[in-house]
Amino acid sequence: MQHRTSSGSSAPQPRIHFLAAPRFLCAMLLPAMLVGCSSTGGSMPLATVDSLEIEKFMGDWYVIAGITTPFEKNAYNSLENYELADDGRINTTFTFRRGAFDGPEKTYNPRGFVKPDTGNAVWGMQFIWPFRADYRIAHLSDDYQYTIVGRNARDYVWIMARTPVPPETDIQRLIDIAVDMGYPAEDISRKPQQPLELRSD
Repeated sequence: MQHRTSSGSSAPQPRIHFLAAPRFLCAMLLPAMLVGCSSTGGSMPLATVDSLEIEKFMGDWYVIAGITTPFEKNAYNSLENYELADDGRINTTFTFRRGAFDGPEKTYNPRGFVKPDTGNAVWGMQFIWPFRADYRIAHLSDDYQYTIVGRNARDYVWIMARTPVPPETDIQRLIDIAVDMGYPAEDISRKPQQPLELRSD
């Protein structure tokens, strides 16, 4: 139905361009999904590392396994990059290829907010204001080469490494650690990563 002005002419209706609609929906649904599922649901809170050096944690992290969000479905070469801003926030760039190693590149740019008195191990990850999703650094190797990021709800977990194709024994060890945290082993899947020398980008 068209609305009419006092002169009787039809007033144009606001529309979301069909090409912008998927991006608009992602921006609205992703934070709602992450924040809406952030309660523990009766589970024990997810323990984090005691503390970490935030500057040392910055840089590239390749997602090698995990239980990831629907927006990461069919993601290849997933890469999370953290950069510490002057105000202490974490500028984040998450990129991946959709559907294949040579598929279209997708990019998200949330911001991380480190919660005080948590040893830098608990963040609020903001995809759109004012929502901040639960983001907990639950495991970190002493050499800062491997990490596991999870959530109290035990709904999503990201197992990441500094290199895209680490040794199989290391991947399985990290998966076992995530299972010990309360994540179902059958829900954790490997994430496809190419060796850097085979990449064109």
